Amino acid sequence: MASFISTISFLLVLSLIHFSLATRQLEDQTELYKFHYHNGPLLTGKISINLIWYGKFKPTQRAIISDFMTSLSSSTSRKISPNQPSVATWWKSTEKYFSLLKSKKASPLVLSLGNQILDETYSLGKSLNNKHIKQLAAKGDQKNAVNIVLTASDVVVDGFCSSRCGTHGSSLSSKNSPPKGKIYKFAYIWVGNSETQCPGQCAWPFHQPIYGPQGPALVAPNNDVGSDGMVMNLASLLAGTVTNPFGNGYYQGPADAPLEAASACPGVYGSGAYPGYAGNLLVDPTTGASYNAHGANGRKFLLPALFDPSTSSCSTLV
Repeated sequence: MASFISTISFLLVLSLIHFSLATRQLEDQTELYKFHYHNGPLLTGKISINLIWYGKFKPTQRAIISDFMTSLSSSTSRKISPNQPSVATWWKSTEKYFSLLKSKKASPLVLSLGNQILDETYSLGKSLNNKHIKQLAAKGDQKNAVNIVLTASDVVVDGFCSSRCGTHGSSLSSKNSPPKGKIYKFAYIWVGNSETQCPGQCAWPFHQPIYGPQGPALVAPNNDVGSDGMVMNLASLLAGTVTNPFGNGYYQGPADAPLEAASACPGVYGSGAYPGYAGNLLVDPTTGASYNAHGANGRKFLLPALFDPSTSSCSTLV
């Protein structure tokens, strides 16, 4: 009898231990998937955005993306496009990430369009890997800059369409690039034109999705599915870059597959969004194009929702 009671007591203690471990593991998992600041630097001060065009782009395509970059500045946007909601209003919401930091010494982030570099001869070929992307990104200024590599629709990049529409990262500058031979860490972004390779994946909702609920495609605001898709992906990656430039800023989940300021709200562009439906958007009465932000030179754009760290929810312009 005593032996039976001892066995029961042992099993009870063992069960309590297992329950405690399971609870702790669940708490660890829950903590892992919260949106956190990981104590690393964010991009601050005056940052120049340099565009590296790889392959053949039409002048109209370059103008669409250049106008989007110009539209990010509040001061410039007010002069060029007083209409609301605006690209600048969308971008201003990233300031919430900076305001949550304990240190207030850093200079406010001010973005400006920098140099544009054309590589229309496909100097590295039409099939690129990550090493090639870094090599191209290094062509731009490497101090106080974000270098954006934009690949044309006939360029194949490792992982493009199968697992990503673009990416962002960081790299060390070459010894000969900066003044006085000092090495800098600079941020870069790559986005591909998906018009002919995978518009259903990387240019949705301007093309029917490859899988999932099938709804009618929306009309692209600048009448260019590839470029308008690039703007959506570029906007998402730019928000992720300034708030998590070196992999230790703001993100949710594991470091090797983080959900960032925009990627934490996938497929959400307007209020009421759900899988297969981008949300309630504005519609141009003349062209029928769907959008949610006004930009420079009369442009209209569709921009992703951004995760609001103060409310732990996805925030949309409309």
